[in-house]
Amino acid sequence: MGTINIRQEHSLSVDEARSRLAAFESQMSQFGAKLVWKGARAEVSGLGVSGSAVITEGLVELTLKLGMLARAAGVDEDRLKGSIARRLEITLREEGEQTVT
Repeated sequence: MGTINIRQEHSLSVDEARSRLAAFESQMSQFGAKLVWKGARAEVSGLGVSGSAVITEGLVELTLKLGMLARAAGVDEDRLKGSIARRLEITLREEGEQTVT
């Protein structure tokens, strides 16, 4: 399978963005993936997936490499990317900030 790259801009501090990603991590754990943090960088691992997450001022970058197990499970890369991007956007959105669709 391929690699999914997601870049989500935010207006939070690095610490606040990291704190908010706890909810995102919980969602990912439901699918057997976990994030192991070292500062503002995490390694992602799970059955059929590996990658990294990096938080900087104004940006979260997530890279996921999908393996053969993901293919066997019928994972649709485009749907997965869209779902993760929406969840990150919601997680990092400032209170009161509106989304343009």
